[in-house]
Parts: sequence; structure tokens; C-alpha cells
Amino acid sequence: MSAFTQEILASMKRVEATRAERLHQEVPRFTADEKDALLKEFHPDYSEKGFTVLSTGPNKGSKVPKELAELLEGKSRLEGVPLDLTRVDYDTDVLVIGGGGAGAAAAIEAHDAGASVLVVTKLRMGEANTMMAEGGIQAADKANDSPLIHYLDAFGGGHYQNIPDLLEELVENGPLAIDWLSRLGVLFDKEADGTMVTTHGGGTSRKRMHACRDVTGAEIMRVLRDETQNLDIPVLTYAPAVELLKDDTGRVAGAVLWDYDSQEFLVVRAKAVVLATGGAGRLHYQGFPTSNHYGATADGLVLAYRAGAKLIYADAIQYHPTGVAFPAQIYGALVTEKVRSVGAQLVNSQGVAFMNPLETRDVAAASIIRECTARGNGVPALDGVALWLDTPIIDMLHGEGTIEKRIPGMLRMYQKFGIDIRKEPILVYPTLHYQNGGILINRDAETEIPGLFVAGEAVGGIHGTNRLMGNSLLDIIVFGRIAGEHAAAEAKGRAAVPAERLNLDHVVAFAREREAAGIETTVLSPKLLPTYTHGRKTR
Repeated sequence: MSAFTQEILASMKRVEATRAERLHQEVPRFTADEKDALLKEFHPDYSEKGFTVLSTGPNKGSKVPKELAELLEGKSRLEGVPLDLTRVDYDTDVLVIGGGGAGAAAAIEAHDAGASVLVVTKLRMGEANTMMAEGGIQAADKANDSPLIHYLDAFGGGHYQNIPDLLEELVENGPLAIDWLSRLGVLFDKEADGTMVTTHGGGTSRKRMHACRDVTGAEIMRVLRDETQNLDIPVLTYAPAVELLKDDTGRVAGAVLWDYDSQEFLVVRAKAVVLATGGAGRLHYQGFPTSNHYGATADGLVLAYRAGAKLIYADAIQYHPTGVAFPAQIYGALVTEKVRSVGAQLVNSQGVAFMNPLETRDVAAASIIRECTARGNGVPALDGVALWLDTPIIDMLHGEGTIEKRIPGMLRMYQKFGIDIRKEPILVYPTLHYQNGGILINRDAETEIPGLFVAGEAVGGIHGTNRLMGNSLLDIIVFGRIAGEHAAAEAKGRAAVPAERLNLDHVVAFAREREAAGIETTVLSPKLLPTYTHGRKTR
């Protein structure tokens, strides 16, 4: 506690003093009108300064974050680079770009369907947002629940903007996904009689959150990574894709990679491609910190967009309401929603619980921002202000040892820095967490570009303009498997494209369109990795 300022300590005492009276206090939920007003005034998605309008490509005229537009309309890393596309370095039926949960699920399904598969990944296999997901995975597999109820929860949480076909696939395949993961060896939390433990998440009307303590994503990724190894699926690490390849009919036919080890470009020929490149948190939209892994720089959106694929809801970003605001060493890291689902309360500097802890993520984030700014009830922390997440109340509600049993990852993370969340509340503020928008697909995970499939966080439309907790881990499994299955079917019986027909004509055409629009840029895209100087982002 010595690292805390006197102002923080004084506020902490007010939180402790009001804990007994808050113990069984239930703060009412916001009404629909209150939510709408709150979002429009305080959620970052409604900030005009954070967005611009695209001048080129399939989404010309659409609003997107400025940082994303800079990459979508940036220069290809292959512009002006002499490259012999007839020298094919790797041949495969299905090329999976991305080594997270969606990519692994796609690779396993494509392999099981009889296709040869190559996985290429920017970092190592499993270094992805999947590994960092903590709270759980939704699936309606209890007697009091159903995919229909799950659909209604997610549809409302997505502001009724979800693509119905995609949401239907998600919820109907939920129980199947849990069963598949269980059979592969994922160790979900269970009661003594073997019944799955399930809890609520923000915006859910039923307890359908399945978890592996508070390291659910890491456990799922462990099993998926092991399965790809057990199946001897080849994985090329440290080799990010920098462009998709097409044939002379406009079909996607592979990709060009940049090999970090050899410092050269590699050509991969494939009969079908699955993009599973993840999110965009490391672009730090509007200067927000992020909970995302180091490689989350929207690469898939850039590659697909230059190839002619449409984006949907690219202006819809999820800011997780509870990112670490102190200490500095883990600034922006995720404090899982599960902490609130087991009873922790959001409390302002005066010790007042100002909102129901299980509001949807966008509403909760906007409410925290309002409390800290317009209402002046924030706690000074590091470079800004924050609010308390009162964790000690969890053991008071459910019995001593609950924190250690249900959220041990959070307990250990804070203990490293001398903070015991069983005894002390923690400071939180919204952190850039999830890319709600992305590449448009159909229910078979196909884009409008023949031969190109997409799964995981690079997809848009499944969650509408706001995602509920636990539906991202579900969608990487559901649509990862669908993408792998359909990519394998696409590749079956199709002859390999002669190397002389491989081309980058779409990249040349996009550069001409950019020039015609008067865009002058030196920004190379995809970004591949963020650049930090003295702890701050640079471009």
C-alpha cells in the first residue's frame, strides 16, 4: 500500500467505510432511454474527433477510426518491391493466417476434413487475444436456457444490429462448441457431481457462462495448440502475411509472407485461405490503453480490404469497462468481467456504488467515463482518473476463499505488485478491448471474394455494435470450425493454380485508386507490430 498516494488512500478508506451498507445493496439498472443518452454523450464511439471517412475501397464514404483509416489507405509493403511469384515457397490446400483460437479451430477442422493445412502466424502459435481472455464462454446448455434466449440476449446487447444469420449460427452451435472443447480436453469448472458451473455476465438473462476459473482463454488455447501439434499440422511462426494473392479469375490463391528470421518475402500458394488475424487494440484508438496482445494491429482487415472485401461496423469498438488503472506495470490489462459477475461492485471516489455491475460493457464503460469526468467522482491515478472495483466484498458475500477459488489469476496478478484484492479494492478505467466490426462474411464464414474465409475477431456483424461477455470465445470456436470445414470443401477437387497465374493486381489497382483520391501517404500497411517510445505510442 506504500505505492498509493495519500489521496488514493483517503478514497480507499471511504470505500471501506461504506462496504457494510453496500453489502446487499442492488443498484437498479439504467432504463433504455438512460442507456441511449449515456452512450451518445460519453462512449468513445460517439466522439467525432476519433473518426474519419474513407476515400477509397469497398467502404468508401464510411466512418472508421482515424488510426484504422491510415492503414486501410496506406501503402502496401510490396509496392515497388520486385517479387517473383512463380517461385512458390509453400504449397497447401488451406492456408490459415493467424495462430489464435479461431485459426487453430479452423486448422483442426480443415485437417479433419482431409485437407492439407499450413498455419502461419505473426508471433508464436497461441500468442493471441484468445490466450488473454479470462472470464468465460457462453453457451445455452442448461435446462432453463435455450439458444433462442441466448439469441435475444445477444441481439439486445448488440443494439439489434447483429446480422441474424451469423448470430443464429453462433447461439445454435454454442452447446456443440462446449462439447467439442470438453472432448478435446478443456477443463471447465464443474460441481462435485460433474455439472458445469455457470454464471451470469453483463447483459445475460441466464447463467450460461462456462469458465476455467479466470484463465478460460488460456486453457482453451492450451488444448487447441496441443491438438494442432498432435495432428502434425505445420505451423510457420514469425511469418506474418503482408498481402493476399489472387489468380487471374479474381479468386484468392495464397499469400505473401514476411519471414522475420530470414528477412525475406515468402510465397504461399493455397486453394483456400482462412483469415484469423484477430483484433486492433494495439492501434490505441483515441489514445486508450489496451488489454490486447502485442500483435493486435488489424492486419486482416487491411489485407481483406485491399483484396476487395467489405467491412461492417468498423466504427464500433468495445472498451472494456474494467482495465487496470494502477499500478503502472499492468496499466490497461484486463480485469475480467467475472470479477463483477461474482459480486464485486463499481464504486466512485466517495464510496458510492453508482451503477449496476452487470450492465453491458458499452453502458458500463460510458457510465465510468461520466462518473470520472462530468461528475468529478474519479480517483487520481497515474496520468488520469479511475474508479474502484470493490473486490473484498466478494468474500463477504460468498464466503472466505471465494476469490482464491474463482478468480485466482486476478489474485496472483495483483499480488505481484503488493496488492491483495481480498483486502483492498482495485482501481479501474475503460481499456480498448475488442473490435466489434470487421470483415463481412456469410454463415459459411465466406467473404464475397472467392476462396477467402474469415473467423474470429477479424469478422464483423456477429455481435452487432456491442459484444456480450463470453461470446468472443464462442465465436472463435463456432466460426473457426465453420471456416475450416468450408475452406477444406472449397479446396477439395480443385487443382493448384499454375504459379504464373498468381498475381498482386488488386494491390496495384488499390494504389492507383488511392492516388486518384489524392491520398499521399508514407504509412506502410499492414502495421504488423506497434512501436513504443518511452512507454508511449508513436506512428
